[in-house]
Amino acid sequence: MNARLYWIAYQTIVIKEVSRFMRIWLQTVLPPAITMALYFVIFGTLIGARVGSMSGISYVQFIAPGLIMMAVITNSYSNVVSSFFGSKYQKHLEEMLVAPIPNYVILCGYVTGGALRGVIVGTVVTLVALAFTSLHVKSPVTVLAVVVLTAILFSLAGLINAIFARKFDDISIVPTFVLTPMIYLGGVFYSVDLLPPFWRHLSMANPILYVVNAFRHGMLGVSDVSIGAAFVIVIAVTVVLFALGLLLLERGTGIKT
Repeated sequence: MNARLYWIAYQTIVIKEVSRFMRIWLQTVLPPAITMALYFVIFGTLIGARVGSMSGISYVQFIAPGLIMMAVITNSYSNVVSSFFGSKYQKHLEEMLVAPIPNYVILCGYVTGGALRGVIVGTVVTLVALAFTSLHVKSPVTVLAVVVLTAILFSLAGLINAIFARKFDDISIVPTFVLTPMIYLGGVFYSVDLLPPFWRHLSMANPILYVVNAFRHGMLGVSDVSIGAAFVIVIAVTVVLFALGLLLLERGTGIKT
């Protein structure tokens, strides 16, 4: 009986989250597609013609997987951080916390909603990419696994940011000063092999590097890192963030006063 109630609660949160971002799709789904189209025009077409090839493939093909993952990362993150903080700010999160459902159901509901937005936007951006270059998927299983894991990982990161945030300004600090630099230094626009040894070794501590390269391997068959290591690192970080998010909810961090 409890399992059925928990499932209903989970479904309710997911439906609320999906309805929230699909209701305003002109603000949540369309802008990333336009932004990525501009990236393809500027970096892929204009700059790419001067760069030539990268890792044996055309530059526009090389950056396509990175741009798709950038859309998945930013949208998964922003969906959860804004929605969860909004629930805190409007005080209706407390109603869920006092309801007879475990915190992991609440966590999974919000994370699923964020992950779905990331996957949907990633699909839209992939369609945009096809207007600029051809993408021949080498390993559909790898592509699907990386997209889902990445969307979950950064949804969890967004949740943790929202838990600690005390005002609206706090939800933009991490994306601006942490997430964006990590994305641009994560091999989206270049091969990490081009970096000097110091910066190449430093980049290996960036989880986004593994996400981008694992996805690029699934799409194009090229990667700067070991695919096995990439999956181990992404799964390990996801498990750690899930445990941390659940612990913070259990303690009432940022919620209980």
